[in-house]
Amino acid sequence: MKFFEDKRREVMKHIEKYMLEKMHDFLKPIEQIWQPSDLLPDSTRDTFFQEIRELQESAKGLSYDLVAVLIGDTITEEALPTYESWLSMVEGVDKDQHSGWMTWNRHWTAEENRHGDLLNKYLYLSGRVNMRAMEVSTQYLIADGFDIGTGADPYRNFIYTSFQEMATNISHRRVASLAKKDGDTLLSKMCGVIASDEARHAKAYKHFISKIFEVDANEAMLAFEDMMRKKIVMPAHFLREIGIKIGQTFGHFTDAAQRLGVYTATDYVDIMKVLLDEWQIESRTELNEAGEKARDFLMNLPDRLLRIAERMKNPMLEYKFSWIHG
Repeated sequence: MKFFEDKRREVMKHIEKYMLEKMHDFLKPIEQIWQPSDLLPDSTRDTFFQEIRELQESAKGLSYDLVAVLIGDTITEEALPTYESWLSMVEGVDKDQHSGWMTWNRHWTAEENRHGDLLNKYLYLSGRVNMRAMEVSTQYLIADGFDIGTGADPYRNFIYTSFQEMATNISHRRVASLAKKDGDTLLSKMCGVIASDEARHAKAYKHFISKIFEVDANEAMLAFEDMMRKKIVMPAHFLREIGIKIGQTFGHFTDAAQRLGVYTATDYVDIMKVLLDEWQIESRTELNEAGEKARDFLMNLPDRLLRIAERMKNPMLEYKFSWIHG
């Protein structure tokens, strides 16, 4: 066990220098990046109330499922304290506040924090949301935490974040398209800029894993296999409402996303294919017997999952969320 931890620590120290070199490619300067106030009605202008009326009029055209998905996305983004504390516990991260990985963690968190802030304010102004019910769900999600199967292993954690950031990019991008189709160009722009952030973050975590494969391919392969056998669960998988058991609301949220095509089982397979290509899994040869078996499992998995996805029926039963008025 000590050898395992020492090796992980050594590898994390190795890739830390690459992270610091490219940090400003993956994260934008604070003075330049967008802020929620850039996109929301400005309360200092005489046109503020007119802008809110226009926002609410546009929000009326959003479908029930789309509002549900948007709320679920917002709650997920607002559970940021859980994610920040989780990443700070990763094995091999120097806990000194001035260390490279702790610097990364804070700057990544600072960028992510804007997402929930922006969407929360939009939903509050839209007039379509029972904000207290939504806020209770957010507090539940932070208090309940999550179990995503990574433990403190940096390899599994960065595999997870690579997958998850790609998934959130897809989700926000699709919500942007659907909002535009429903006539809400402001919401479309909001979700578009959030999706752009998620794409940069995904690029970062994929890069970190690529660097790990360069120096510890066998263990990285085994970690990737393990995460895919467990299946990548979403960070909001414990989502619930008042009076509902932990995790039950999440199923209704994902049903709405599946119905709309915001995030589907096919998307899950497509993300995996991208990661297999990005990390050159098929051509990895510096492996022991267990690593080779893991590689073969991973290469065969997309076709298996796609066959399952093709047999899945679109969930038709619509659920009445406590979050939404009307």
